[in-house]
Amino acid sequence: MSKISLPVVALIGSILAFGCASPDTRKADLEELINYYPQYPLDTAKHGADSTELIMTNFAGPDIVPSPAALAVSSDGKVFVGVDMMGSLGKEAGKGAIVRLVDSNNDGELDSHTEFVKVDNPRGIIAVRDQVFVLHTQFSKATGKAEGMNLVVFEDKDNDGVADGPANMLIESISSPESIRSRGTDHSTNGIRMGIDGWIYIAVGDFGFHNATDRDGKKMTMLGGGIVRVRPDGTEMEEYIHGTRNIYDVAIDPFMNIYTRGNTNDGGGWNIRFIHYTQSGEYGYPNFFKNFTEETIPALVDVGGGSGTGSYFMDDDRWPAKYNHVPMMADWGRSHLYIHRVTMDGAGFTQQQEEFIKLPQISDLDVDGSGRMFLAAWDGAGYFGSEDKGYVVRVVPKDWTYEVFPDLKAATVEELTAMLKAHNSVSRFHAQRELLARFPNEAGAAALSVATDKTLTLAVRVAGIYTYAQATCESGNGELVKLSQDEKVREFALRAMADRKTCLQGVPIDPFIEGVTDPNDRVKSAAIIALGRIGNPEAAKELLKVNVPSSFKQPEKGTEGPHATPNSAIILPHVAVKALVELNAVDETVNAIGTENSKIALWTLRYMHDQKAVNGLIKAYGATEDMELKAEILGVLSRLYTKEAPYDGSWWWGTRPDTHGPYYKGITWESSDQIKDFLLGERNSYEDPTKRQYFTELNERNRMNIEEFGEDQSNLVIQETEVDLEKIKNKKGQVGNSSIEDVMIAVQDLKGDPIKGKALFTSQGCVACHSIEKGQPLKGPFMGQVGSIMNRSQITESILKPNASISQGFASVLISTNDDKSYMGFVTAETADEVVLTDITGTATKLDKNTIKTRKIMETSMMPAGLVNSLSYEELASLITYLQQQK
Repeated sequence: MSKISLPVVALIGSILAFGCASPDTRKADLEELINYYPQYPLDTAKHGADSTELIMTNFAGPDIVPSPAALAVSSDGKVFVGVDMMGSLGKEAGKGAIVRLVDSNNDGELDSHTEFVKVDNPRGIIAVRDQVFVLHTQFSKATGKAEGMNLVVFEDKDNDGVADGPANMLIESISSPESIRSRGTDHSTNGIRMGIDGWIYIAVGDFGFHNATDRDGKKMTMLGGGIVRVRPDGTEMEEYIHGTRNIYDVAIDPFMNIYTRGNTNDGGGWNIRFIHYTQSGEYGYPNFFKNFTEETIPALVDVGGGSGTGSYFMDDDRWPAKYNHVPMMADWGRSHLYIHRVTMDGAGFTQQQEEFIKLPQISDLDVDGSGRMFLAAWDGAGYFGSEDKGYVVRVVPKDWTYEVFPDLKAATVEELTAMLKAHNSVSRFHAQRELLARFPNEAGAAALSVATDKTLTLAVRVAGIYTYAQATCESGNGELVKLSQDEKVREFALRAMADRKTCLQGVPIDPFIEGVTDPNDRVKSAAIIALGRIGNPEAAKELLKVNVPSSFKQPEKGTEGPHATPNSAIILPHVAVKALVELNAVDETVNAIGTENSKIALWTLRYMHDQKAVNGLIKAYGATEDMELKAEILGVLSRLYTKEAPYDGSWWWGTRPDTHGPYYKGITWESSDQIKDFLLGERNSYEDPTKRQYFTELNERNRMNIEEFGEDQSNLVIQETEVDLEKIKNKKGQVGNSSIEDVMIAVQDLKGDPIKGKALFTSQGCVACHSIEKGQPLKGPFMGQVGSIMNRSQITESILKPNASISQGFASVLISTNDDKSYMGFVTAETADEVVLTDITGTATKLDKNTIKTRKIMETSMMPAGLVNSLSYEELASLITYLQQQK
């Protein structure tokens, strides 16, 4: 990378100038940032009155883009659609492609299309310059089986709409192949998006991955889901956040705030949570959701049933103010694009959800440099894809007029610098990429002129800062230090300075140390995270001073913690703990036990499986008479008794994993015996049964499985409901004597009586496999929110043709055991050691995984056809109406 030369004297001068500034004179200049995110109703005096009407037109149908799973738009409006006729549960290769759509005269109608490249399961696409980045499943030509998911880049230098040749590998195996082979891609790695900081952000589903390998040969493993990022050349791969269930895409605003619409923790109902992410954060799935919620950064809201897909952050002043500067979240289950109107709250946000655009099973969206939005609709293509379903639409505001996007390849440095000042994020982003690629020697100076110009908007200056940081790497740190003295952009200058570990040479620690006590919580957050990345152990002393709020408390036993309630106060101590762990500050945290910084030190020690940590905790326990402190130390030692087993990618926890925590597969380590002996010795020193009971509760909470404290009970719940389904389905009525097509037409127009439908839900045997009320033990697919996931036609079809629409996570499973017995049913609960299988009669069987010889997912639904054969049209309509009301 080309760098601007900066004399050492200049860097020293910048540092000295920073050191001369008094922290007492600092202030939080947040007005522009706060006002960037509009609240509704809008202040028309500030924003002006504008039309909110949108014009939607069809752009391409299923004859060209069937089963569109992902979509990306180039700066000049070429639409790249990921066709995926394998769907989320299919396993047959050769059914996917990237199709390029072109509106050559920009009249809103498709003029031509080409098959850009054949790839299976295209789940993420970025189109920038003459490159198309694609995340997709790779299948073996020899075996026909999935080998994993790869992030690759294709080139089209002659712009003929066809990839010039084979892909260049950026990251190999970024989803566990065993899970894709057995299930398909429904919880795999998904969408990709590039931020103004130049990183590609990757939405990792909770299949996770083992030994993903980037271009530098760096290997990484992730148990469960989260966000990973990598440079566009495939280097510097790193974890950004961890602990999500099954996110599909990320939205990124101009200030590098990242948002997703993700699932909840239990697989029953697929509740949707809208989440704002803070770098290095832990979001809790599945180990911390219920019993260790205090250790997570919670989501901003749980909006109920649905299925989040594509995401986008709108930043384009050509759009109505009501729809501008907001994250937009697609929900496949609800067939809606939603706006989440965010409001700054310390280092985090709060939000309000609003319905925006209705589109059948919307899968993805993107916007080009002229302000045109394109959206993909799955439109009933099913879990296995369809040749006859799916399409792409174009959406523009009513008063929108087409503006020619400049030819970036012909643009000068001056023209690209001017575009870096545009009032839309798409133009700024593409101008940045062109500037860095074509003018590496001039890009730094050009970007710095934008970053330092206080007459420009904050979003533009931030684009300048990140462009400058990428152009200069470590040689630009002196200027970034100067920028960090500007209250308005301090957060972004600090973050950019520590954003790449390969550019940390010579980075001074003082600006970050002072940032920890800045009056602006966002600056504090950026400084704390940066200190963990820089790796200087001197930072530990300052990090241990970060206050832990009163909200840091474990949920009451038997209750689920507040994992979807905003808690901005927890963000700073949370990232401080992560930074202390990154610094491996064992000595510093041990020495802080019993001091005013004891709370954050003990929180940090929960993650330090280190002999020195154990010795320090035991020593501190003996040195204090404070019973509350003693109890806290015992809690940390209990937590350290086991640790998470190394993940090898050979298994997945399913849609209903054990959520007890704190580990999914806990194993002992070299200090476990020492911890056990100490805990037993302390327990035995008490004769009071109440005090001894405390150790039993620690044993259960932390899953130590120490027999002397009492037998640990299984967390799996068995619910049995026996129903004679054969007797039910053999009865014939109006439905049984009619064609499926006639039934579908008839019940679509019948209103039905939901009260009668509720009674039929029991009499027709639905209760054998489904629960309706929250809190009931989960059996088969949860029906308590089916109305927010399926429309009336889809519910009807799933009842009449159960094999055509098998609910994700509830396909039939055939298990054979070592004693030659066979069990068929769906998995209703699972831990690392046990699995509960519920059969069609509602009978549940708990099996030890060590006894399982084979486990096979069946291609057919366990629900038999004909369960409503005895009903009249009116009765079936009543049952469907009842289910449709479950939201």
